Amino acid sequence: MSETENEHEAKMARPRMAAGALFFDDQDRVMLLEPTYKDYRDIPGGYVDAGESPLQACVREVREELGITPGIGRLLAVDWAPSPTEGDKVLYLFDGGALPTQLQGQIRLQRTEIKAYAFHSIEDVDSLTIPRLARRVRAAVLARAEGQVAYLEHGQFPEQ
Repeated sequence: MSETENEHEAKMARPRMAAGALFFDDQDRVMLLEPTYKDYRDIPGGYVDAGESPLQACVREVREELGITPGIGRLLAVDWAPSPTEGDKVLYLFDGGALPTQLQGQIRLQRTEIKAYAFHSIEDVDSLTIPRLARRVRAAVLARAEGQVAYLEHGQFPEQ
């Protein structure tokens, strides 16, 4: 490699990636988890492992956290979320769809990480989680309703 290629390589982004799913109940409320290690609610999901696609990571994380393997639908949102403490992150949010009551009854939480789960109205999400995640969830719910995919930066639509 030439010196210029080395310099370019050093400047290339190497973001951490995470993937999660939005699940809904029959009243169109969104599932939020109560993690044991955070002071706010979160969605099912987690970091993408090396060699794993964001969709594969989403399926794995849902299985690990909830003990179920529902079909995961289309991509709803991609969020570029740099963090001064954790570095750049790219977050993928997929449509988990409406979870039938029967499947909800099969949920077995990963108790070392998840205390509880509940379905909440989209209006309540702001008071239950951090602002960036609340914005991401709201944007993904809108994208789902419109049949679109939302591109976000810091959980919001970028200024054009």
